[in-house]
Amino acid sequence: QPRLVESGGGLVQAGGSLRLSCLASGDIFSITTMGWYRQAPGKTRELVAVITSGGRTTYQDTVKGRFTISRDNAKNTVYLQMNSLKPEDTAVYYCLADGFSGARAERRYWGPGTQVTVSS
Repeated sequence: QPRLVESGGGLVQAGGSLRLSCLASGDIFSITTMGWYRQAPGKTRELVAVITSGGRTTYQDTVKGRFTISRDNAKNTVYLQMNSLKPEDTAVYYCLADGFSGARAERRYWGPGTQVTVSS
């Protein structure tokens, strides 16, 4: 069974930085896209940033220039460096990985989420 575990969330003041990490382990292989979504209270889940196995990145416009996504393919780990954080970045951040498990077709797997709170 695939397992994604996020770490690095917490409470930070506006203008501060946090680094999220997510490790994909268990029965998952040939991971293509990895990345992050977030969901604030009362809002729908939204894309933050994703990165392909070849290193192509896509960012939500509101985080461009402040957040940087990277990954270590050998470790099945994706990172999100978040700088110049704003109160509106407060949300639960979810890690994702698109990959194969057993004989099943490729699908998206999600982590349980990590809370990021930015105080003003």
